[in-house]
Amino acid sequence: MIGDRTTEQVVATPAARQAIAELCRQGTVMFVQSGGCCGGTAPMCFRLGEFILGDSDLLLGEIDGCPFYIDQRLYLAWARPALVLDVEPGFAEGFSLAPAAGMHFVVRSGQPAGQR
Repeated sequence: MIGDRTTEQVVATPAARQAIAELCRQGTVMFVQSGGCCGGTAPMCFRLGEFILGDSDLLLGEIDGCPFYIDQRLYLAWARPALVLDVEPGFAEGFSLAPAAGMHFVVRSGQPAGQR
């Protein structure tokens, strides 16, 4: 299964890491950058194991022990990006856990200096 391979191409901003730490007080979370609805533009956050991974899901890396998966087709279409997980105002997509009231997770391409 693709999900067993790790590329270590995802990092998080301090704000995202703080939000993850808060969510993890109730158990580990996982992130999924889907290639489905909305063109995969919004990362989804679930309790670990609450999202069933498919054969095309690639383990992009981990953020503070929380796995981050991306659809392999999306990963290739985006030219194998390095992603930065962040938070910003707005509502969480679909069934995604919100990082805080009125906030949602977002990804940006690139890698901030000193973040790994």
